[in-house]
Amino acid sequence: MAIELRLERVSEEQEYGTISRWLKREGDAIAAGEVIVEVEAEKVTQEVEAPADGVLEAILAVEGDEIRVGDPIAVIA
Repeated sequence: MAIELRLERVSEEQEYGTISRWLKREGDAIAAGEVIVEVEAEKVTQEVEAPADGVLEAILAVEGDEIRVGDPIAVIA
């Protein structure tokens, strides 16, 4: 079953975040709780963890992309 990883809100005022660095690539195995991407928002760098074990099937937002909170950034299979 595929899981969409979505950009989460860091603060009440946050509407967007910018993908700063992917730590994993498409096709990489990942473990639940493992940091897979860094997102800059509100002058803070947020580490985003994998919600489940699996494979990073698709990266939907590349480094430098500004993403709206709640939008998908990756798919884990």
